Amino acid sequence: MRKLKLWLNSLRFKLFSGLLFTIVPLIIVLLIINHYSAQVVRNQVAQSNKNMLSLYMGQIDRNLQEVDNFLINLSQTNLDLLDLDTDRIANENNYMKAKLRLFQTINNSVSYYKGIDSFFIYSSLNKDLLMTQGFGSSFDERNQVANEIVKMLQDSSVTPNVYRWYTWQSDGNHYVYHVIKTGDVYVGAWVDAKKLMIPLQLIDLGSNGAALLTSERLEPMSHGELIAQKGIHLALTNQAYTLSGTNADYLVMGEPSKKGNFYLFALIPEETALEKLPYLQRISSIISIGAIVFLLIFVFYMRKVFLLPINRIILAMRKLGDGRWNSQIEHYPTSTEFSMMNETYNRMITEIQHLKINVYEEKLMHQHAELKHLQLQINPHFFLNSLNIVYNLATVKDFKLIQEMTKCLVAYFRFMFRSNSYLVTLKDELLHTQNYLRIQELRFPGILSYQIEAPDVVLSLQIPPLVIQTMVENAIKHAVNMDEQIRIDIRVNTEEDEENQWVVIHIEDTGAGFPDPILELLQSNMDLTSEEGEHIGIWNVKRRLHLLYSDKAAIDFYNEVGKGACVRIRIPADVPPIGGE
Repeated sequence: MRKLKLWLNSLRFKLFSGLLFTIVPLIIVLLIINHYSAQVVRNQVAQSNKNMLSLYMGQIDRNLQEVDNFLINLSQTNLDLLDLDTDRIANENNYMKAKLRLFQTINNSVSYYKGIDSFFIYSSLNKDLLMTQGFGSSFDERNQVANEIVKMLQDSSVTPNVYRWYTWQSDGNHYVYHVIKTGDVYVGAWVDAKKLMIPLQLIDLGSNGAALLTSERLEPMSHGELIAQKGIHLALTNQAYTLSGTNADYLVMGEPSKKGNFYLFALIPEETALEKLPYLQRISSIISIGAIVFLLIFVFYMRKVFLLPINRIILAMRKLGDGRWNSQIEHYPTSTEFSMMNETYNRMITEIQHLKINVYEEKLMHQHAELKHLQLQINPHFFLNSLNIVYNLATVKDFKLIQEMTKCLVAYFRFMFRSNSYLVTLKDELLHTQNYLRIQELRFPGILSYQIEAPDVVLSLQIPPLVIQTMVENAIKHAVNMDEQIRIDIRVNTEEDEENQWVVIHIEDTGAGFPDPILELLQSNMDLTSEEGEHIGIWNVKRRLHLLYSDKAAIDFYNEVGKGACVRIRIPADVPPIGGE
């Protein structure tokens, strides 16, 4: 969520959103105008072609109506049809005369009806077909049509109708016929569907467009391959047109015939219809495409000139925030403003690095001074008590103990005021502690005893001075009393883990141990120093360990059952201290 808020508040988002809010509405308006214009043009083209279909269908229906009138008049007024309805063998002479007169009548009349291929009269009683010769020019063609007419008349599904035309399909050919029955004689007209479509060939429907007739079940009488290839669905609706085809790229319009059970359809490719779009609408499409192209070019340009330099600065600032102070911006060709910003940023980083070095050096100097001050701290009580012991020994004239005491004090103070080094060998620290314990043993004869254990391999390791002695001094101060004997043990060993080698120092006494409130404060690293200087030695050691080793050194306080207070100091043996010499 936070990343989303940062991104929404970024300069990149604001720039692109402002650009999109400016260009996108313009593109949308242009697209809507273009879509509306295309819709208007479709409607106009569809309405125009719909009217033309109605006109042609009306013309076809009028031609068929004229043929209907002729057939009705022929079937109702011509008495020769009665002779054809009799047995030919019983009345051969009259039958043949009537047949000749009827043939002459329909043969003379067929030339007046341009939309008809042939008139026919069929006597079902005598199985005799009389047909005009207007269809085709060869005998085979006329014979084929005659066979189709007889086949059609003998089909049980064919129902003669005075006012209705029907379609007939055979061997991939489609025909339109009208039959009127009077007795057992059929009078009808026959026309190839292709002949009805001849006037529609004059309509400009484009190179891929088509006009066709369909049967009552909307089966196409022509252009079947085009309909199957384009996936066009033929249907009659109340709308001026429907969009059909695999890609909805054809305008489909239909018109039913009032005289027959067939329909007239026009298929217009959308690209042909939209060629009539006004020039201005084409310009709007070009503008829309140009706006999108401009947006892409602008985004690429702004990314190179504006966003990439900002991203480099932000990346450098993030590295700086992570503590990588050498995160300078590399020199690269860019605009004057960004070049100035990059140079200023790099100069600022350089100055910060120098300033950080100066601050670090000053901090080291402060730490050195603080360590020096801590190391020079002397317990005034120890100094006064030591002089008092010497005085008492002089009173009793115990010169041997006075000499030993004086020798121990000289060694003690020589160690305290030795060189400025912040580290000493473990051997020197243990000798100094042993010297201190001997002084305390002389102070508390018969009460205090001690033992120091350290393997030879650790004696050369470097540790801060006065770390062990200070903890021993604290144990003597709080554990020694004149009623019980006390023992102090110092043990040194080494430990290793996956990362470092450690010097581990244990300081234990047989006193009463740390009081629970004091132990709780020590274990929680709380400050125990008071205005009277209580526990300042512990604070001194912890402070010096922190200054020299940061968080790598550790000091633990606990009570061990049967022994008393325990202190465990853990110092890295193979890591040089901070600022140490």
